[in-house]
Amino acid sequence: MSDAKTKKLARLGVRDSKLLTPKKREYLFDEIQSLADDVKVYAIANGEINEAMNRKISLNELEAMHFAKLIDQVGIDLDRIYLDSPDVISERFGMRISLLSKKPMMVEGVKTPRGKRGEKRIHVVSEHKADLRYPVVSSASIIAKVTRDRAMAKIEDSVGIELGSGYPSDHVTVDAIRASLGTNTIRPYVREYWKTLTLIRQMKIGDYFR
Repeated sequence: MSDAKTKKLARLGVRDSKLLTPKKREYLFDEIQSLADDVKVYAIANGEINEAMNRKISLNELEAMHFAKLIDQVGIDLDRIYLDSPDVISERFGMRISLLSKKPMMVEGVKTPRGKRGEKRIHVVSEHKADLRYPVVSSASIIAKVTRDRAMAKIEDSVGIELGSGYPSDHVTVDAIRASLGTNTIRPYVREYWKTLTLIRQMKIGDYFR
């Protein structure tokens, strides 16, 4: 994305998606789509997370795998990539993606061996809370949040239960899971290796999902 478009994003008021109202996010969702040179989204389903964790693949690794795939699908030349790192060592997350991607990269803060003569490398900036610093990352967080909220709304319509935001800090979500432990109503949408689910189960007697 050009500097001019990035500045326009900032003027539109893009911020960390959690700091915006749903109405503002929906408005910005369309504005970002119209400004962006390309937008790629991938939703990691709970079943995929369950399978990955069964294979001892962490969430950070799984995210890095899909980040790399999305980057490889981008059909335009990339000079720079900004990552909002979930890893406690942000550079390590950037390195994971650089190793998984087919595109040559160099991660800021990491000493990289020299590549082939004349080889162009994508500069990777991997930081914690990058969505607070870079408008393009704020925009990505808005796209992701709106996509997620729409998916949650579809699930609510499907199961006929108010599920809230789906976050562990939301008592509506926690209450819905607790009330459904003895049924199969929302099990297809809940990942087994979720700490919140483990804590809720520990407040009950036995494993109600069996």
